[in-house]
Amino acid sequence: MDKIFHSLYKYMLLFVLGGSLYYLIEILFRGYSHWTMLIAGGLIFLYAGHQNKICCRKTGFFRQTLAVWTFAICIEFFTGCIVNLHLGWNIWDYSALPMNLLGQVCLPFALLFFPLCAAALFLDFHLERWLFHEEKRKF
Repeated sequence: MDKIFHSLYKYMLLFVLGGSLYYLIEILFRGYSHWTMLIAGGLIFLYAGHQNKICCRKTGFFRQTLAVWTFAICIEFFTGCIVNLHLGWNIWDYSALPMNLLGQVCLPFALLFFPLCAAALFLDFHLERWLFHEEKRKF
């Protein structure tokens, strides 16, 4: 039972931390954000942690970052389709930017996600060791 609570605590903490960082980055970059971005950021950060755990020894850092980046773009797109197109909240619209998909994601912002995904992998790797005393893995 202790192991279940430990895992629940760990994943909730990582979700909130990742979501909060994503939310903060948006506020610093755009001047505002939305609570749905906290959820999207939390999911992306948990996926980065999953990549670190499962693929660390098998897959190089670039390929891990590419996987997290692809996941992040998908989360951003599906979140946009739900909150902007379906619910009509109009939180963002990238229609005026080049190479956009339904105005929900676009190439310029997608490219900005890549270094953020690399940073998420790096941060998760170290948080696992510092906060949760997980096994030491090679990065």
